[in-house]
Formats: sequence, C-alpha cells, structure tokens
Amino acid sequence: MKAERNRLKRLQRLEKVRAIAKQAAAAEAARAEGTLAQLKTLAERTQRLADSYAQRSDARDAAALLQLTRFAVGLQKIAGNTAGDANTARIVADRKLAELASAEVSRAAVEDRAHRQARVIAKKGEVPALGSRRGFGTGLE
Repeated sequence: MKAERNRLKRLQRLEKVRAIAKQAAAAEAARAEGTLAQLKTLAERTQRLADSYAQRSDARDAAALLQLTRFAVGLQKIAGNTAGDANTARIVADRKLAELASAEVSRAAVEDRAHRQARVIAKKGEVPALGSRRGFGTGLE
C-alpha cells in the first residue's frame, strides 16, 4: 500500500511539473503569436508605403525621378524582407502552438494515470462487499 501511495505522490509531482511546462509553452506560443501579429502589420504597412512611392509621378527632373525610383525599389526590398520575416514568424508560431498541444497531451496523460492510481488506492482501502452466502448442500438442490 505504501508503494502505491508513493507512486501516486510521484505522479502528482510529475503532473505539476508538466503543468508548469504547459504554462511555459503557452507563454512562448503567446509571444510567438504577438511577434507574428506585429510583423504582419509591419509588412502590410511597408508594402502600402512602397506601393504609394512607386505610384508617385511628381519628379521634376531626371535626378529626382532616379532618386524616387531607387527609394521605391529599396522600400520594396524592405517590404519583401519583412514579409519573409512574417512567414518565418508564422512557422515559429505554428511550431510553438504544436508544442503547447503536446505539453497539454503529456500533462493530461499523467493526470489520467494519477486518477487511476488514486482509484486503485481507494479500492484497496474499501471494505470488500459481502457476496452472496455460500450455499449449503449440493448444487442439485
């Protein structure tokens, strides 16, 4: 009985550890989702700005046109890099969410094992139910 109680305590400690790991995974997933949202917003704003400069036609001479074109091309490169960073952040966020799901499955499995062990201990502590009385005589009566 003592070994079973020790096993239950160990399972309960393991469940607490897994719950803490789940909380850490949830925090990481939240940070990754926040970074993704910021990068998506930045990528959209940068793309709008690049499109706006690409459509401008108020250059007064060739030098101004060349400068405007170079600036628009630079903004387009920045927008492309930011979009790439947002895609990378999406991959990281998806991976963090998968880790969170895995941590929850692991925690739930240990919780189930602990509940089963508690039921086993509770069953052994019960007074056995009295069965039917043993009959007298032969089974032919």
